[in-house]
This record gives sequence, C-alpha cells and structure tokens, in this order.
Amino acid sequence: MAEAEASCPTPTPTPSPSPSPSFLEVKCKSSGETRRFAVGTEAGFAVSVINRKLGLGLGLGLGLGLGDKCLPLALHIEAIKQGQEPITFGPNSVLLSYGDGWILQTVTDLDFSDIGHVEDVARPVMSRVPSVNGPDSSHIRKKVTKPSISLVYFGKIVFAFVLLFALGAIFTLALEYLPALISYVQSSI
Repeated sequence: MAEAEASCPTPTPTPSPSPSPSFLEVKCKSSGETRRFAVGTEAGFAVSVINRKLGLGLGLGLGLGLGDKCLPLALHIEAIKQGQEPITFGPNSVLLSYGDGWILQTVTDLDFSDIGHVEDVARPVMSRVPSVNGPDSSHIRKKVTKPSISLVYFGKIVFAFVLLFALGAIFTLALEYLPALISYVQSSI
C-alpha cells in the first residue's frame, strides 16, 4: 500500500487566474486622466461624471480665475483597439471591457468637424469610401475639406439679392403697364 501511495503523484497547486478587476478604466481625451468606474456603470453616467470633473477642474472658463482654457467636454465613450473598428457606447449602454488591447476612451466634439470655427476651416475631415468588394480591413479614406466663408461667398449672396430685386422690379413694372398694353392691343384690333 505504501508503494501505491508513492506511485501516485501529489497534485501541485496550480496558480489561479487573477480575478478580473471590479472596475473599468476610461481615458479622458481632454484632460489625459484615467477615471475608474465600477463594472456595470452606464456610459451616460460615466460621461456626466467625467464632464463634471472637467468643469470643476477648469472653472468652466467663466472668468473665475480658476482656468484660462476650457477643455472640450466628452460626448460619449468608445472602446478602441488598433486595427479594429471602434465600439461606441450609447448613454444607456453598460460599460464593458473587451479584453487585451481594447481601451475605453471618451470622444469629444473636437473629434468631429467644428462648424463655426474659422481657424479650423482647412482641417481635413476623414470619410470612408465604400468598398466594391465589401468591407475589409484595408479601409480607403479620402480627405474632405470643410467649405470656407470668404468674401467671394458674401459677394455671391449680395449678387443673388440684387438679381432678385431686379427681377422683382421688372415684374412690378410689367404688371403696372399691363392694363395700358391690353387697351393698346384692343384699340389696334
């Protein structure tokens, strides 16, 4: 019986996999800080907390002397991974970790085109060109520039108004002299 016990190998304890953390980290693109949230937190709540901390830290640019520069607020949260399409979390979505290489980060309005900022007019905006063979990993992108407001643009608007008023004046005069034209045509017949 002693030989049977000696021939049976004793089980060695295997290291247990490390338990997944009970929090998720979201990187704020505006401040560069990483915020931690409990697993199961809704994305809308996380965005509001991040924006609240951005506003408190900077004085909201209200001239309070707390901060001269106002950082852009977060719009929503995305999970990103190099070479993969980002996953966007809606306001009622629960934040999830998709594993190694995936990072949760905020998306600001500066990530989209800024309408109304003249200094950013020439900044290219990337857009997708549809693939003929269907979607693949080699997405082709083209640069689309935003239209600029210039003197030529305002000149075209002024010209359109002048043309509109000129046509209106011509039609007004034509209607004013229409009875005289009708009576002339009737008298000549």
